[in-house]
Amino acid sequence: MAKISLASVARHCDRLLRTDDFGDWEGAVNGLQVENRGAITRVAAAVDASLATVKLAVAAKADLMIVHHGLFWSPSHPWTGKRHELLRLLLENNLAVYSSHLPLDAHPRLGNNAQLCAALGLKKLKPFFFEKCQFIGYKAEARLKREELAGRLKRALGGLPTLAPGGPLLCRRIGVVTGGAGSELKKAARDGVDTFITGEGPHWTFALAEELGVNVFYGGHYATETFGVKALAAHLSRQFKVPWTFIDHPSGL
Repeated sequence: MAKISLASVARHCDRLLRTDDFGDWEGAVNGLQVENRGAITRVAAAVDASLATVKLAVAAKADLMIVHHGLFWSPSHPWTGKRHELLRLLLENNLAVYSSHLPLDAHPRLGNNAQLCAALGLKKLKPFFFEKCQFIGYKAEARLKREELAGRLKRALGGLPTLAPGGPLLCRRIGVVTGGAGSELKKAARDGVDTFITGEGPHWTFALAEELGVNVFYGGHYATETFGVKALAAHLSRQFKVPWTFIDHPSGL
């Protein structure tokens, strides 16, 4: 089985995703978070880096784990208890971790938002939702009945989305930002969409959607963000001729 340099894969990902050019939430660390002994033979893709997904990646005999939500968001010391178990599993099983948050959301081909738009059949995408000094989402003009869009989302995400039906029955200007963008509904409405697709949001956005005249589809934070890691892992598999697998560990949220 071919062994590929971990450093070369990480550099390729950094260039592809423009990791150094992106701002992100305070505490997020984009790029290689944990090294292994220097080579990879199998890639595992997962939405979240957690003790459970690391165990599944080890069982899959991966030596590189590609994730959207990495290990570091806030001070994570001390490394005791379950945190120590996670670290020990990574080191003892030679498993590296590469994380990409906003850079993977925003990528025009492999990103969560671009991939979800493609799955929904949305075309002629325009940049949307300016966050941390860059656009991370996409919007498109369409003529889709709200019921039809709900059906497309169900097929793409594997489950029926939650709808806050504040907008028109015919969706003409659709914005997509995967993950937890529901609390920024006002920002989406200011950008001129009549329908906003994201992963999750607070309870109070139901009433706000009615006030703003906007439909909001909540497809689930996890479900809307499986696309990017899958696309990136598949790209690396083609580029470096290594197998990959998806570690599915849904939160239901």
